Amino acid sequence: MVTFAASMFPPLALGFFGLGTGYLIYGPHELFNFPAKSERADRSLGVWGVWMPGFCQLLTGLILFVGLTLLQVFTGSPPLYMAALAFSAYGIHWFAIGMNLYRGNDPRTNAGMSVA
Repeated sequence: MVTFAASMFPPLALGFFGLGTGYLIYGPHELFNFPAKSERADRSLGVWGVWMPGFCQLLTGLILFVGLTLLQVFTGSPPLYMAALAFSAYGIHWFAIGMNLYRGNDPRTNAGMSVA
């Protein structure tokens, strides 16, 4: 059996970087209409929304889950499990928003997803 040394540094910064970047990507567009609504802007924002906040947060959640359960390299405190779940869910959330924007789908469905 292979054992790994415990790490005191879970990748929370990567997850919060993704979260902040997501707000910086979508915030100006939704609040100030910058860049102005267009098919090209939606595709560009969709790509950035999937790959920066979506990938960073999903990767953080997966690393935390694997590190807490299979590899046991992080101390198993309940807040880290909650962070793993939250980062994974938000990563999927950003993927869905980004793909819908990229493909030009109806944005009204985001309202129900936002409540959850």
